[in-house]
Amino acid sequence: MSAHDTAGTSRSRVNDYGDVATPLSAKDESRPFLDEDLEDAIKLEHRLDDGSMPKRIHGVTPIPKAQLATLCVVRLVDPIMFTQIFPYVNEMMDHLHLTEDRSKTGLYSGLVESSFAVAQLLSIYQWARLSDKIGRKPVVLAGIVGIAFGTMVMGFSQSLFMVLFARSLAGFFSGNVAVVHSVIAEMTDHTNQATAFPIYSICWPLGAVIGPLLGGSFSNPAEKYPTWFDTYLFRTYPYLLPSMVAACIAIAGVIFGIFFLEETLPSKRRRRHDSISSPSSPTFDSISEKPLQSTGLKDLLSIPVIRALCLSGLALSFINTSFDVIFVLYCYSPIHTGGLAFTAAEIGLALATSGAISACLQIFFMPYLLRRFDHAKMYNSFMGIWPYVYTFIPALNVIARWGAVVGEVPGVEEGTVVTVIVGVTPGTKALLWCGIGVLLGMARVACLGYSVSMLLVKDSAPNPSALGKTNGLAQFAMCFSRAFAPAFASTLFAFSVSFAFWPLRYLWVFVMVFIAILGTTPSKKISEGMNIKHAHR
Repeated sequence: MSAHDTAGTSRSRVNDYGDVATPLSAKDESRPFLDEDLEDAIKLEHRLDDGSMPKRIHGVTPIPKAQLATLCVVRLVDPIMFTQIFPYVNEMMDHLHLTEDRSKTGLYSGLVESSFAVAQLLSIYQWARLSDKIGRKPVVLAGIVGIAFGTMVMGFSQSLFMVLFARSLAGFFSGNVAVVHSVIAEMTDHTNQATAFPIYSICWPLGAVIGPLLGGSFSNPAEKYPTWFDTYLFRTYPYLLPSMVAACIAIAGVIFGIFFLEETLPSKRRRRHDSISSPSSPTFDSISEKPLQSTGLKDLLSIPVIRALCLSGLALSFINTSFDVIFVLYCYSPIHTGGLAFTAAEIGLALATSGAISACLQIFFMPYLLRRFDHAKMYNSFMGIWPYVYTFIPALNVIARWGAVVGEVPGVEEGTVVTVIVGVTPGTKALLWCGIGVLLGMARVACLGYSVSMLLVKDSAPNPSALGKTNGLAQFAMCFSRAFAPAFASTLFAFSVSFAFWPLRYLWVFVMVFIAILGTTPSKKISEGMNIKHAHR
């Protein structure tokens, strides 16, 4: 809120117990959104029968457990829908017979993955603005229904155009991710967010475990499970079953959200509280001389810390998305071209392992880290891990080559045979999985920056009415990267492995390490921006 809006005015406030506290001075009114007393006036909690807020226990605001559990169920849907295609996307492109050169498959799979992010990019800020007007709950539920429908269309797709349309449709409705972030921000304060945010953040890695397992296990069911699924439907649409299972999970999330997800938009909750309060009892609206001023896009971008968060979020999203794309392509590519020659099921298992590692980090380490260390400095540390992640990847191919098994396969011309690498020894396979565990562990530690970023965005929102837009702007920057990172990463990888000279096959490593180092620059400005913001409290 600007000085012009606060000059010469005062406002009473409601404390933890629902009583009217002393008026806020003009100086007090300029304090940021996370200030405790303003936050207590609008945060989501189950009120007592008389409409008052529950008392804090030992200075910690009780977490509304039922609301948090519901939000986690709703949040779980998005990563399942997004990741279930990863194990079989390259195989699906081969199934569509788009190219005879398997090394170019990554170009099409990258295009498919980018279409999701491009559609999300175009819708994310608009969903956030809409939620600031009509409420969080209808936007969240509408998004889940849309994602489920797009996923089902994906399962019936038999052409590149339909695949792109289905993924774009799902991406458009997944733009409500910023709205979901706003819900968790509005239902917590600084005393309990170190517990609530890691629990909420588990949902993405948990979904990233379930999604790839669904995709890897249920793709091509007519071949894998002929006893149950060897039918015309699943032979014609080999990727329908994982889409159907994912869509059913989404519908379950919608049903759960309809009955248990509560509205958290402050203006909507104030109206509902007014309706149950006695005429003589003080309410937020009755004690406020005028509503909080709406903050526009230009106002948000004028705040240094928000600009730094957007730029750093863009870098984090680009680097992480590129890693996810390259890792799948790297696992799918033949060993002699620098890959690991994994099957779709093995890729799904690796991605599920990645999600499990992330979930463990969120449960056992993040609460302690968030309470113990400065958030901005911790975010910088996580960003600094990415160059080492990309540097480690080529070591896996070295291990695979060391234990490769050579065999003969029929050549192109009749009567000829070609000597190729047909697999690796069991001991080498075990060593490969150990190396993959180390690589994915490093990457998931670096990805903890996403959780810290949500807290930093919440802390940087200038006022409660701007929280949705602030989250929308930050997520817009991240989605901008996700829109182009898959195409860039897959093209770079395909270009690199096409070289006959083997050192040039790792050109993608040098490029991505360089980008990862550049990505640490904007994150360093976040600490400066937060210090400036705190100095004005």
